[in-house]
Amino acid sequence: MQAGDLKKNTRIELDGEPYAVVDLSRRTPSARGASTLITAKVRNLRTKQLLTKTFKASERLKQPDFEFRNCLFLYSEGADTHHFMDEESYEQFTLPRATIDYELGFILPDTSVRGMFFEGACIGIDIEHTVELQVVRCDPGIKGDTVNNVTKPAELETGLEIQVPLFIDEGQRVVVDTRDARYIRRA
Repeated sequence: MQAGDLKKNTRIELDGEPYAVVDLSRRTPSARGASTLITAKVRNLRTKQLLTKTFKASERLKQPDFEFRNCLFLYSEGADTHHFMDEESYEQFTLPRATIDYELGFILPDTSVRGMFFEGACIGIDIEHTVELQVVRCDPGIKGDTVNNVTKPAELETGLEIQVPLFIDEGQRVVVDTRDARYIRRA
């Protein structure tokens, strides 16, 4: 893959470590013959450290050799340790909250996820782009408050708080986009 093909969330390998692209900017110098420069903000998938790297658009980048396996989220032990099981080998492993903090807002125990393995160790999980969750707490909508796109905060069964339309009530199930924690529709 060339650096010019980078997009958000693309995974690359730098110095033997896996990274995910968080943000990109492209800069084309005005000098003749100068190549386009790509400045990428990347996050180390193991340590979660952010780096800023600059590449020439024609520079070749290596994609990490990930292995994805179906895993089952078993349970959380306290607030910091989360237990998973490989659905093929039945091997159990734990992941710290810092590694999967964002994803925890979208999964419940007994949920299937894709474990992302690098060099034999699980370094994170992939979740579906949309999930269906139940609203456990939200304020009632006020009748007559019908200005376009009025929303209210709602807490989901995972503890995640999102903005939902006024007609959503407690106990209803909603479909949520996991890429930006956004309400899509009623389930």
